[in-house]
Amino acid sequence: MLTAHQWIDALGLEAHVEGGYFRRTFQADHRPRIPTPHGDRYTLTSIHYLLTHWSPIGHWHLNRSDILHFHHHGEPITYHLLHPDGRHSTAVLGPDPGEGQLLTLAVPGGIWKASHLTAGDHALISEAVAPGFDYADMTLGRPDELIARFPAHAELIHRYCRPTQPHTTVTSST
Repeated sequence: MLTAHQWIDALGLEAHVEGGYFRRTFQADHRPRIPTPHGDRYTLTSIHYLLTHWSPIGHWHLNRSDILHFHHHGEPITYHLLHPDGRHSTAVLGPDPGEGQLLTLAVPGGIWKASHLTAGDHALISEAVAPGFDYADMTLGRPDELIARFPAHAELIHRYCRPTQPHTTVTSST
């Protein structure tokens, strides 16, 4: 079984602003970009995304685009979703449907999302984003703003908001 360090090296992953590690694997260069209210976007982009035991959290963030998450390797990831109506829901993306884990998770644009590695060394997923991902379409969660919007979930918001200190990166096992 490959380790988190081996996946980072093999896939050329780098630290992601949300936490974990990523690399873009596809953007629909062969198609015309599509207009959105916030600018032209690729029709589709995708990434590999890795959470590790030393970077186990995908911090609160909001995307305008719809995202499909696909589990590939490693341990389950728990997703926390805050819906526009104030509801909190969870889903577990993992390799064992018999345990209620999902192989694929769809998160529509406009839903706040945080994730964490449930246990173990790592979890490797892919994400497909439509319209394609652009940093202008992503908002990182700030505790004060999220708690003002979702006061019933203050503890959960604090637990998964990005810390103010810089993100620790480990890019190679050598």
